[in-house]
Amino acid sequence: MNTATKFSEDVVRLSDMKVNPGRVVDQVDKTHRPVLLTNRGRGVAVVQSLKDYEAGTEERAFLRGIVQGLMDLEEGREMDLTEVKSRLGLR
Repeated sequence: MNTATKFSEDVVRLSDMKVNPGRVVDQVDKTHRPVLLTNRGRGVAVVQSLKDYEAGTEERAFLRGIVQGLMDLEEGREMDLTEVKSRLGLR
């Protein structure tokens, strides 16, 4: 549920984060948008809810697996279902 960044809300100075970290944590949890922390006008870190971070990590791993599978097929590395079941100890 990643929505577009709202720069008016999603960029926070590091000094503001130090003053009220709970506000930033509540914001990322509520909006599902990451917050960019800045120091002297430059981005230094991103705060993201744990749930959104885990979902993104799982999605990237899944997509990497699909790409690897497609590359394997293209390069002729494939097995039939019977062989896969046998290697996994399935019937």
